[in-house]
Amino acid sequence: MSARAKVSITALVLIGLLPIGYFSFRELAVSNVTADSATLDTTGVAPFDRFVENLAFGIGERFNFEVKYGFISAGTASMEVLALIEYQGRPCYQVATTARSNSFFSSFYRVEDRVESIIDASGLFPWRFEKHLREGSYSSDRQYDIDQIARRVIYKNDTLELAPYVQDALSTLYYVRTQPLEVGKSFFLDNFIDGKSYHLEVKVLKREAVTVEAGTFDCLVVEPITQSVGLFKHEGQLKVWLTDDRLRMPVLMKSKVMIGSIAVELVDYQLGTLEEF
Repeated sequence: MSARAKVSITALVLIGLLPIGYFSFRELAVSNVTADSATLDTTGVAPFDRFVENLAFGIGERFNFEVKYGFISAGTASMEVLALIEYQGRPCYQVATTARSNSFFSSFYRVEDRVESIIDASGLFPWRFEKHLREGSYSSDRQYDIDQIARRVIYKNDTLELAPYVQDALSTLYYVRTQPLEVGKSFFLDNFIDGKSYHLEVKVLKREAVTVEAGTFDCLVVEPITQSVGLFKHEGQLKVWLTDDRLRMPVLMKSKVMIGSIAVELVDYQLGTLEEF
């Protein structure tokens, strides 16, 4: 398996697994103001606080996936809303993804990754992000706090400016699940991932029924396309199937690689308990 294929397995898990891990919406042709900002204050800056109605996910939600390289099972992945905690004096969701290679793949390339985000339960933006990667001989541990009020982050001793309500590699999917999606329309999103800010277009391509081990679902197919150098180049390599209902459950993700393709398929799931804020 090529190095690019190995990276794609992990990337699919982190996106969302938005990729699924990428989504802090900025509408097309609206200067530097995010689409989800309510109104501007007298300085021309969007106010900090916001409320995003969430009818999609809640505490206890869990998705279990099988990761496939072509027709070969490569491992498993999960996404889970672990708890409702207090962080920065605010109620927040603690969410996490894991990815593990199976015994066959582990014999020559072992993967054991965990990514966690602390997401504001009212505004659905991240306050803290961390990831712990163990992939073959490579390992990485990274964590940072996002100052959403000052719109900056300290990353490797550098202070970096951020877009309003910027999302991380995991919080993006949870946010986009709460938003209206319309076939034929695109969103432009801002993300901060591994020390870089990304501007991402997400196209809502079509409606399509898809069958996976967890069942048959009517879905919306979305495609993230970055406009900068990175994992997902402009030509687009990733497609995500989200259920066409208020839950927007991630059912299937596919990514083409140099040889073959990677797929992440929903095996089973448990819905969470919605909270009011």
